[in-house]
Amino acid sequence: MSQRPSSPSIDKTDTEKETLYISEQALYQRRLNERVFHAVLFEILGIVFATPLAMWLTQKPALSMAALSAVISAIAMLWNMLFNWLFDVLQSRWHFRRSFWVRVLHSCCFEVGLIIMVVPLVAWWVDTTLWHALVVDIGLVLFFLPYSFFYNLIYDKCRLWLMRRRLRQQHSTL
Repeated sequence: MSQRPSSPSIDKTDTEKETLYISEQALYQRRLNERVFHAVLFEILGIVFATPLAMWLTQKPALSMAALSAVISAIAMLWNMLFNWLFDVLQSRWHFRRSFWVRVLHSCCFEVGLIIMVVPLVAWWVDTTLWHALVVDIGLVLFFLPYSFFYNLIYDKCRLWLMRRRLRQQHSTL
C-alpha cells in the first residue's frame, strides 16, 4: 500500500474519478513568496482600474492620481499580506469555511482597516479636509470592495486548479 502525501491530500476514490480533493486548510497555506505575488498582482490591477476613478472623484491630473494610487497600493499591499496572513491563522485556529458571507466579511474588514490608514494621506495629498478625503475614499472602496471579493475568489479558484493539476502530475508519476 502506497503512502499518501501529507499535504495537500489525495482522496483515492476521487483520484480514480480523476478529480482531486484538496482540503481548505491546504488550499490556504501559502508561502511568503506567493503572498507577495498575490498582493503585487492585486495592486497592479488595482492601480490600472483605480487611477481613472480617482481622477474623476478629485478632478486632479492623471500623474498626481497615479502617484497617489501607487502610494496607497504600497500601503494596501503590506496591509493585504498582514491581513490575509491573520485571516489564514484565524481560519486555521477556528476551522471555518470560506463561504460567501465569510468572504464578504473578509473584504469589508480589509477595506475598513485600509480606510483608517489612508484617509489622512488622501486629505494631505489632494489638499482637502478629512471629510472630503473620506468621501473620495468611500468612492474608491465602492470599487475596491467588489474588486477585492472577486479578485480573491478568482485567485483561489485558479490556485485550486493549479494545485489539483500538480497533484495529478505527482500521482501519475507514482
